[in-house]
Amino acid sequence: MDPDARIDPYAPLPPFRQLVEILTARIERGDWPSERPITAEARLAEEYGIARNTVRRAIAVLTERGLLFVVPKRGTFVAKR
Repeated sequence: MDPDARIDPYAPLPPFRQLVEILTARIERGDWPSERPITAEARLAEEYGIARNTVRRAIAVLTERGLLFVVPKRGTFVAKR
């Protein structure tokens, strides 16, 4: 999936899965270096035109996959590779 893609509400893939693919591509191409914070949830929701809960769900998937980690009250960071 193109890392600059938009979320397609009519696609067979749910929006949170589309966002998982987009954010994975952004991490892999180095938009966010290891151990640095990613864009805030609210900003990602605005940028992709989706609900903040959808962003949280995508972040949860990426955290489970080991690509991100969350520090309470500090933010979401790219895991060290």
